[in-house]
Amino acid sequence: MAGGLCTQGESTMPTPQEQMQEEFANIFKVEGLAWGDPTIAAARASATPQQMYVDLTAESPVTYVGDGFFRITSMADVVAVTRNHDVVQGSTYLGSDRPAIPLGLDGPIHKQYRHMLDPVFTAKRIEPLGAQVLQLANQLIDGFIAKGECDAYKEWCEPLPSIIFLSIMGLPLDEYENFHRFKNLILGNEDLGGIEPDEKMARTTEAVMWIQRYFNADLDAREQEATPRDDMMSWLLSAEVDGHRLGRTEMLDILGLLMIAGLDTVAASLGCFLSFLASHPDQRQRLVNDPTLTRSAIEELMRYESPVTQGYRIAKADIDLPSGVHVPAGSWMLISWSGANVDPAAFVDPLTVDFDRKPNPHIGFASGFHRCLGSHLARLELSVALNAWHARIPNYRIAEGTELVYSGNPRAPHNLPLVWS
Repeated sequence: MAGGLCTQGESTMPTPQEQMQEEFANIFKVEGLAWGDPTIAAARASATPQQMYVDLTAESPVTYVGDGFFRITSMADVVAVTRNHDVVQGSTYLGSDRPAIPLGLDGPIHKQYRHMLDPVFTAKRIEPLGAQVLQLANQLIDGFIAKGECDAYKEWCEPLPSIIFLSIMGLPLDEYENFHRFKNLILGNEDLGGIEPDEKMARTTEAVMWIQRYFNADLDAREQEATPRDDMMSWLLSAEVDGHRLGRTEMLDILGLLMIAGLDTVAASLGCFLSFLASHPDQRQRLVNDPTLTRSAIEELMRYESPVTQGYRIAKADIDLPSGVHVPAGSWMLISWSGANVDPAAFVDPLTVDFDRKPNPHIGFASGFHRCLGSHLARLELSVALNAWHARIPNYRIAEGTELVYSGNPRAPHNLPLVWS
């Protein structure tokens, strides 16, 4: 190569930053199609979107919204799609050579990675973490209980699962602020109003690059240690899939997915649940009086609030859905967990929050092959944390004059000022 020109047979390879920016551009395009649907955009931003989803399903359980995109809100259609082998998650269709593992994989290779990861997140395996969650929940409450008020989302809901994640990984807890900031940039939770789209993409890319550099440095250091530590980072160095040790790229992709899932979904759920309970004192009092009811309350609130609102899938072949709608091969599908979870055909009185609801076949943790890997950990964190809160702060309400602002996927009230006496 001379003078910046390629000689015959040479090709220019994109830098990691350029490759990542291209991937984000494709992802943002898909998100743009979804957000371009004004009905879904309004529902995701609403404090009480449930009736909107019921109306959507009544009008049409499957709707073509343009640009090869279908919106699916009925339980029967959602379940049919997510359990169909002719439907894929779609990371490779976005131009990504590095899909999130295992979420971005499909077919046999997805099974291999789930077979490796599932045992790490069984209910029995994560149960001992309950004591740590309880200690941290109380420690955070100690920081604001005497004031009689706090922004519960920023001071409790966000830091609690994030610090637990760092502990499980075996990463220094003093890195919380960095992980929190870069996580919000990646997920679009950071306020970047007035910033041009290219600049937003650049900041998002830099956030991902920082996190990957950090993980790489930590893994490098661990490889030099004579005795492995008892944590997730060290476990990855010895983990095998289909008889081979994980490569560094695989480790980084797994860590990236675990970080996003571990730092945001539980925080969003805690925020939605506290907001609901602060506004419904009779139902809150039931949990205060009987903490054993909290686990079933979490299942019902996961159904009703559906903090993770939606996912995306691609049809590899033509699909005929239970509702009678034909979805052509190559179509994108917005899978609405929120809509399915309040589908009157699947739930009696879906707009009523009933902590005694049985059965409760909600899909708040998704459905099918890509069902949430960390659902047991999420349930543990939510139940222990809510019981800790109610033991210390049983009577709380949303500060007078507050208009909660919901945004994102996961959907969360990013301002949640609570007061108590």
